[in-house]
Amino acid sequence: MIQEAMLYEKLPESRVQCHLCAHQCKIIPSKRGLCGVRENKGGILYSLVYGLLIAENVDPIEKKPLFHVYPGSRSFSIATVGCNFTCVFCQNHDISQTPRETLDISGQPVSPLDIVERAIRTESKSISYTYTEPTIYFEYAYDIAKLARERQLKNAFVTNGFMTVRAIDRIAPYLDAANVDLKSFRDDFYKNRCGARLQPVLDSLKNMKERGIWVEVTTLLIPGLNDREEELQQIAGFISSLGRETPWHISRFYPRYKMNDIPATNIAAIQRASEIGKAAGLKYVYSGNVPGNQSENTFCSHCGGLLIERYGYTVRQMHLKGSACSTCETPLDGIFQNS
Repeated sequence: MIQEAMLYEKLPESRVQCHLCAHQCKIIPSKRGLCGVRENKGGILYSLVYGLLIAENVDPIEKKPLFHVYPGSRSFSIATVGCNFTCVFCQNHDISQTPRETLDISGQPVSPLDIVERAIRTESKSISYTYTEPTIYFEYAYDIAKLARERQLKNAFVTNGFMTVRAIDRIAPYLDAANVDLKSFRDDFYKNRCGARLQPVLDSLKNMKERGIWVEVTTLLIPGLNDREEELQQIAGFISSLGRETPWHISRFYPRYKMNDIPATNIAAIQRASEIGKAAGLKYVYSGNVPGNQSENTFCSHCGGLLIERYGYTVRQMHLKGSACSTCETPLDGIFQNS
């Protein structure tokens, strides 16, 4: 299915410029943007993936990971093919990179209304736009999010954050939460490993916070590439500047895609990064891909009491009074069903 794109500008000689993500591609007729799913057809920019679902699952919200949005709830999770990044360590490269590598656009037609109805039937409390990059199927996500809001469902982006202010402004009235990958604090990492730039990601994080979107941040810790103490201090310091209540998920790397020559992250490195986050003043620091350890749990930022006990993506128990600590009644930051 194709639909005229949002957020683009017509240029002379039937060229167009996309203003959806920070690449801001200028596209000549019959060519696509870097994402591989937006094409200039006769001077009009079209989304090639509108309504074409490549993945749908009912996931624990913790899998996004979002630990402070309706903890323990289900999130109806969807994606189309395509991505505006070329990460050499992508875990979903078989669907994210297909349009770029083969020009193939695949997926099953599913309307926005059907997505919302499926979310309700599965007793999901939210819809997560995930697996690939939701920015590149923005029109589809936008239409779904509007309908979801009418049915009291929350909307969450799991995103690389490489979007324009115009895109954030358009989706903000319907976007409740986002988990944003902050992959490194070095521009050369973004350029060499992801085909992108750092600054637009930092700008998106600031803009989302300013618009009242609940933000959690994930950093995949890759041995020898983004795990130096100085860089982790920079990442933690930046997240703290967004607000000490911003959760930081430090995720363990495993070899995949084009990066099979680097070993899995040492657990001690994850623990050290967690200590750096806490030293920077962050209230909530979590580890990912390391099930069965205390750093999956949520503790009260005031009294230190256990609030939410997790194992992997499963919430085992919660010690909350409404959305506050059951012991000292300090509010837990985030989005909760009684908020």
